[in-house]
Parts: sequence; C-alpha cells; structure tokens
Amino acid sequence: MKDYKPMLARLAESPFSSSDWIFEVKWDGIRAISYVNEELSIRSRKQKELIGNFPELSELKDLTGNIVLDGEIIIMKDGRADFQSLIQRMQNTNPREIMYLAGKFPATYIIFDILEKDGKEVSDIPLTERKRLLKNSVKEGNFVVLSLFVEETGEAYYGAALEKGLEGIIAKKKQSPYEPGKRSNNWLKIKPVKTCDCVIFGYTDGEGNREKTFGSLILGLYDKAGPVFIGKVGTGFSREYMENLKLSLDKHKVEEETLPGVDNDREITWLRPDIVCKIGYQSITEDEKLRIPVFKSLREDKEPLECTIDQIRPVVSDYTEKRDFSRTPEPQMSHERGTGKSFVVQEHHARRLHYDLRLEKDGVLKSWAVPKGPPETSGDRRLAVQVEDHPLEYGKFEGAIPQGQYGAGTVKIWDKGFYETIYWKEDKIEFIVKGEKMEGRYVLVKFKKAGEKNWLLFKGSD
Repeated sequence: MKDYKPMLARLAESPFSSSDWIFEVKWDGIRAISYVNEELSIRSRKQKELIGNFPELSELKDLTGNIVLDGEIIIMKDGRADFQSLIQRMQNTNPREIMYLAGKFPATYIIFDILEKDGKEVSDIPLTERKRLLKNSVKEGNFVVLSLFVEETGEAYYGAALEKGLEGIIAKKKQSPYEPGKRSNNWLKIKPVKTCDCVIFGYTDGEGNREKTFGSLILGLYDKAGPVFIGKVGTGFSREYMENLKLSLDKHKVEEETLPGVDNDREITWLRPDIVCKIGYQSITEDEKLRIPVFKSLREDKEPLECTIDQIRPVVSDYTEKRDFSRTPEPQMSHERGTGKSFVVQEHHARRLHYDLRLEKDGVLKSWAVPKGPPETSGDRRLAVQVEDHPLEYGKFEGAIPQGQYGAGTVKIWDKGFYETIYWKEDKIEFIVKGEKMEGRYVLVKFKKAGEKNWLLFKGSD
C-alpha cells in the first residue's frame, strides 16, 4: 500500500443546490487515513499514528481488509463534536488514562472515501462509484460508521446542519476523482464563518489585565517566497486558556525576528514557527489581512508548512500550469486588487476565432470562451464554454501569444466595463453589464446535456 495525503477542500462563498453534487456534514475533528491490511494503521495529516490514542478504533480491522480509507475522527459531547476533548485524547501518553478516556469519551471514525482496494488504486474513478465501492467494502461497528450524504439539496441540508449546531457541510462533485494532497474546487467547504489555519510567529506584550499573558498572537501563512504576515488575533481566549497557552508558546521563544512586515506597535516576543492555530474571520482586507479575526483552537494535527496563503488568496493554478511565462507575454498572478465588478470581452484570434467573456469574482476573472461572440438581440443564444479562471491582470491584456504556447494567437480587448450581479448560482448566472458595446441584462445557464463545461449565454430583455 502506498502512502496518501488527504484531498483538501476550498471554501465556498455560499450554500447551493445542484444535481451534479453530493453534500455531507463537515465534522470538527481530526482527518485520518487508515491502512487496513495484516496490520492496522490510522494516521493523521502529520503522519502521527493514532491507534495508540484511540484504541477503540482498532475494531476497524474486523470490519474490512486490504483497503485504504479516508475519514474524520470525532468525539461527540452533548450532541456536538468536541474538538478540545479530541485534542486532549490525541496528546495523552499515559496508557491507563488512554483506556479510561476511551471508555468515557469514545471516538468515532466517520469514513467518507476509499482510495485503494485489494492492492488497486481507485482514486481515479468518480466519487459516486467510490461511494458504492465503500459501502460494499466496509461494515459499520460501534465506533466506525460510513458518512451519510444527500444529493442535490445542498441549501436545505446546510440549513438543517446549522440548526443541529454543526460546523457546516462539504459539497463534493459527483464525477470528481480523489486528488491526494490537493486543495481542489471539486470539494467545497460551506460554513457560516470563514476559517483558516495559521502559524503563530510571536505575540505582543499584554497590558492591564493581560500583563501576565499576552496582547495578541502574530499570525502568518506561507507562499512560495516564505512566510507572509496576515494579521494579529487578540480575541477568543479565556483568561485561563491564555495563561496555559503562554506557557506553551514560551517553549518556542527565539531572539531573532521570525516574520517580516509586522507593525511593531508593541514589544513582540518572537517564536519559532512551530505552532498552528485555527482562526475564524469575517473577510480579507485589501492588503491581505484577516478582518475581525477570532482565535478558535490550536491545530496539533497540522504541519506549519501546510498553512499556505491560498487559504485566503485566490488561486489560478490551472492558468499557471498551462503557460510558460518565459515565452508568453500573458500576465502572471500578482494578486492585484480589483473592484469586484469589472468585466471584459477579448477577441481571440487563435486556431479558431472566438471571444472570451470574463467576469470578476472572488479575486479572479471567471472565464468563458464564446465561439460566435456575445449575443446582440434579446433571446439570442450562444454557446459559452467555461475555461480556467484568469488573474485580474488579464483584463488589461492585449498582445500576441506565440506559436507553441497555449492559446497561441492575437488577443485584443473587444469590450470592457462593469457589471452587477442579479443571481449567481452553480448552474445559472444573471447579470447586468455596462460596457462600450454590451449593455443590459445577460444570463448564463449551464447546458448540462452538452457537457460539464458548456453553458448557454443569452441576452435578456431589458
């Protein structure tokens, strides 16, 4: 059996319903991949062996065999997943206490995917087929269950999850493969409060009733060049928790600065970047700082270098992977800030002439290739093929893409301006544009019978 890294989800803007997706509960637990063969191994994302801390989960060996599974370990208290109890059990090293806690606060392993069966990888087959294989391959036990899911009704399921006090739901595209180690758009986290996992690089001195603890934690995330300062958090702690946390933090003190770009309005104690925490926040500011951050918990199960900036920064990986920027004049992603309302249509003389419609959303340009160009009269329908997201900088691009490069040919701006969203869902987008040539109401509707990426573009009545 090979080692697998778990597939990761991106954050969705809002709940949605779609027949192309399934929806599962998002559990507040420890992600764990299990390897069941002659021996049983259940490992965290940091490759920590978990069976010693959760001996009750050893029943998995009697429920299946010769298989690799993905799931979440949780502990339920008063009808809710209790993450702190889970972490306490994960950190315990006393065998007697471990057995006592296993009886008093037993863990449950919720399995939601299968990666390998009888020595054969199955990660490339569609999710719906993997779900069927999982159901036929694993029996449920006292501490091992299969994740339940619903189809299509994501919005209602999300509302029901919140009413039950759950963290949110996960949307998964039915036809998607399992992408080990990748944060994919095929899995989406849907929850009311945005969260990200951050590295603690230091803390500011406390004042007043915090004089003996700290004022706020210094937070950072990693991009390709190194750590990036994303703000400070000073709320979400009880006094007792702060005292205990400071004792833990002080074991990682260093003399030198560990994170550049921090505004030093107070004295800072610098730390080795060893500790990860979960932070809730409302939004991201224009200078890429967390707005209204709140401390949630420590993340003992996550490596600091896993805490990357793409949790809060739009990613255009498909765009980047298709281009050699030493040869093409097309712009790279530089994290330019936009208005959130721009649109552009580019005339693209490639192998075949087509027009590219791009709408700014979530820090990128959502893009469609329209072979016959935007419709000019009400009710006129045009095929629009969705392509990879483009960086905002592409909205200003005109030039010649050289032969041998993706999209080779001449690009020039045909129209540009601003738009207002009326409706934006998984399978339908309605918007009003104000450009030099295009003006009025337009509608994009998924053309499901023609394929996953195909839409129809209409000009609506004004």
